[in-house]
Amino acid sequence: MGSYSALRPYLRCMSTPRPLFDRRIFWDVDYDRMDLDAKWRFVIERVFERGDVEDIRQCRRYYGDEQVRTALLEAKFLPEHRLSLASAVVNEPMEQFRCYILRRSHPGLSPY
Repeated sequence: MGSYSALRPYLRCMSTPRPLFDRRIFWDVDYDRMDLDAKWRFVIERVFERGDVEDIRQCRRYYGDEQVRTALLEAKFLPEHRLSLASAVVNEPMEQFRCYILRRSHPGLSPY
């Protein structure tokens, strides 16, 4: 069982093609050179923060719902309107998200 989990990123690359996210999502990084498997948390958060419906579908298809769920629940920041979307996608109440808890514990801080 342990060896399968170590091979999962390689098996995913063989069965699922690299997603073609809109370049505007990753305006500040070199998307062509980015390792999508090593930077999975960054990619998932960025897609949910700035992507459209098709980008989110590709993200879920590539990473799987469990990995998307983990990244979103542990994200430090998501805009409020995207937090609602993430809550619906992973079927968890907003109160379970780290970014929601952080925002409520420091109400005077601006996310910018």
